[in-house]
Amino acid sequence: MSWIVYILECADGSLYTGITNDLGRRIRSHARGTGAKYTRHRGPFTVRYTESLASKGAALQREAAIKALDRAAKVALLTMP
Repeated sequence: MSWIVYILECADGSLYTGITNDLGRRIRSHARGTGAKYTRHRGPFTVRYTESLASKGAALQREAAIKALDRAAKVALLTMP
């Protein structure tokens, strides 16, 4: 099973990073307000970045690495081809 690390841009311009094995379902749950407490009142969202990884452990490590970046580094990641 493939896991996806994703970055959402919220309506207020903030960035949210998460992982899932079903991106469509996860985005729908964010849109309903049941995805994460942080995103509850920050929609609508735009998926700005996705990265597929082979395991949940690898996805969790990558998510932690992205969350440790400052905003400028995250924005740079979003603009990479």
